[in-house]
Amino acid sequence: MKTLPVALQAHLGSGATTLAWCWRIERSDGVVFGFTDHDRSLEVGGVTYEPDSGFAASEIRSGTDLAVDAQDAEGVLTSDTITETDILDGRWDNAKVEVWRVNWQATSQRVLMRRGAIGQVRRGRLAFVAEVRSLAHLLNQTVGRTFQHACDAELGDARCSVDLDDPAYKATGSVTALASDRSFAASGLGSFAAGWFALGRLTWTSGPNAGRTAEVAGHDVAAGERRLTLLEAPVRPIAPGDDFVVRAGCDKRLETCRDRFANVVNFRGFPHIPGQDTVLRYPNRGDANTGDVL
Repeated sequence: MKTLPVALQAHLGSGATTLAWCWRIERSDGVVFGFTDHDRSLEVGGVTYEPDSGFAASEIRSGTDLAVDAQDAEGVLTSDTITETDILDGRWDNAKVEVWRVNWQATSQRVLMRRGAIGQVRRGRLAFVAEVRSLAHLLNQTVGRTFQHACDAELGDARCSVDLDDPAYKATGSVTALASDRSFAASGLGSFAAGWFALGRLTWTSGPNAGRTAEVAGHDVAAGERRLTLLEAPVRPIAPGDDFVVRAGCDKRLETCRDRFANVVNFRGFPHIPGQDTVLRYPNRGDANTGDVL
């Protein structure tokens, strides 16, 4: 149940209202944007809500259970603050959203209708539809640890403790030739064996993709040429001369943690827990299932 400000309640009770929807969006990089379905800009709480984006919202749906309520916000790619490349780059992913109902004639009369986060973004040539998920979507996220063979830490985080800025795990290189839109030959990797940077991360330091980070799918060495293949093609084309920093990757196996990083003491998996094959075992003379202590 919401408590409305006295002035807004009186406005609603007048029978003739001047209301608009306003969306306050804070991206993960801390940049704040405001959008409205009104036909002119509104100043609300120190944020300018612009009408140029052509935002239009679906109805707000709320239930009494713990299901994730969602609202769609549709817009046209005409605003300078919403670009297709930013959507493709993921800059709007999981951005914090506040949905306000505002009296556009007196913006101090407003009520917060919903808080949530940007979910799935569907885009076309001229428009996009962003899903605004309620806070209940956080209940779908895994909390705590999962007992599994593979490590559940992120390489380089506090639980892993591997220093990815160590020269043994980090290289600075440059694109020398393109093989495809996501695969290229590179300089600066001569001292690293094939596969060293597979499943790692590459950060562009120059060129049109500067500042973007990409996942590395493969690291190959053939005929003296070092080649990197990204998991996905960057939004902007790669070009010879683009510089990057790439860091080692990890496939989460105990053997990799031991042989590549000498970090078994911080391995966060459970490589010795019984697998499904244990349930299917039966006694058999001459192999491991003799009935002896394992």
